[in-house]
Amino acid sequence: MRYGILIFDEPERNISRKIIHIDMDAFYASVEIRENPSLSDKPVVIAKHPKDTGGRGVVTTANYEARKYGIHSAMSAQKAFELCPKALFVPPNFELYKEASRKMHQIFQRYTDKIQPLSLDEAYLDVTTNHINHKSATIIAERIRKEIYTELNLTCSAGVSYNKFLAKIASDFNKPNGITVIPPDKAHDFLMKLPIEKYHGVGEKSVEKMHGIGIYTGQDLYSKDELELVEHFGKMGHSLYRKVRGIDNSEVKNNREPKSVGKESTFSHNLVSENEVIGALRELSVKVMKNLNKKQKHGKTVVLKIRYEDFQTYTRRRTFPDFIDSEEMLFQIAVSIWEEESQDLSIRLLGITVTGLDSIVFENIPLPLWE
Repeated sequence: MRYGILIFDEPERNISRKIIHIDMDAFYASVEIRENPSLSDKPVVIAKHPKDTGGRGVVTTANYEARKYGIHSAMSAQKAFELCPKALFVPPNFELYKEASRKMHQIFQRYTDKIQPLSLDEAYLDVTTNHINHKSATIIAERIRKEIYTELNLTCSAGVSYNKFLAKIASDFNKPNGITVIPPDKAHDFLMKLPIEKYHGVGEKSVEKMHGIGIYTGQDLYSKDELELVEHFGKMGHSLYRKVRGIDNSEVKNNREPKSVGKESTFSHNLVSENEVIGALRELSVKVMKNLNKKQKHGKTVVLKIRYEDFQTYTRRRTFPDFIDSEEMLFQIAVSIWEEESQDLSIRLLGITVTGLDSIVFENIPLPLWE
């Protein structure tokens, strides 16, 4: 600090890397349509039909036809049915999706060993140096897309740029089945024109707060100095300042240790009613989401652990394309897993764990600058 003014080091932009972000198009639904072509061109929702579950359950994902009706992942299956009664509900088959993902990664490995999976259906690839010694990341991305389509009969979208942040934005820019390339000399203009809600990691609450201080586009964000952004957004203000300048020097990490946040409770008296189970899942959801927020993480996979009075223990998991970012969403998913997988009572232990974690890029965190 100098004369009461915070002095920040001006970040440098590393443009030496060549990064590809591959994002499968409506992955789970697309795999089901591949297996059953009669589903083509129809709204497909990956969830048990609410008529079969008494209105319970949540949407794992939906194809683009279904999304036209406002259906999205982690929505209740009942709400999805109300939005589109003619939608075709298909129970999820995670073993099938894992196998498709495994084959997808085999294709990636033809080109690079630097692969950072984010979930079953998306990954970063660093092809700065690659197995085919090709200088063009764009050509490699096109080859990967072609091989995924030819060999797996699935489509994906790709983003190509010099860092992960831009590659992620680019892959979402021309979905489905598209490719967007953001070279270093085009990054500034691209980011200036981009609506702030299109910035990866900027959630609804952040957008609302940004609009409140006149930030609607990248150009508006760029005009704010770093100190002002820190004052409004806490420590994430530093990240905002860098990202709008096309700076993200984080590496593609292909050997990340598994990350998870969970909480479990062993009960002094076994849970013997549905209301007791629901109440326990609510409390666990609150605690897990509190820890996730504290660690500035969110995840895509929910694991429910159940131990019965005879000490038999079961775990059930559900993976979603989108991050689980609220206590209510986590609670609804946990309840759905329990209702779909088990109706047995006399439960000794319950646990909820969220895995497939990634950092919350832009979160409104108050950071007091002075006491």
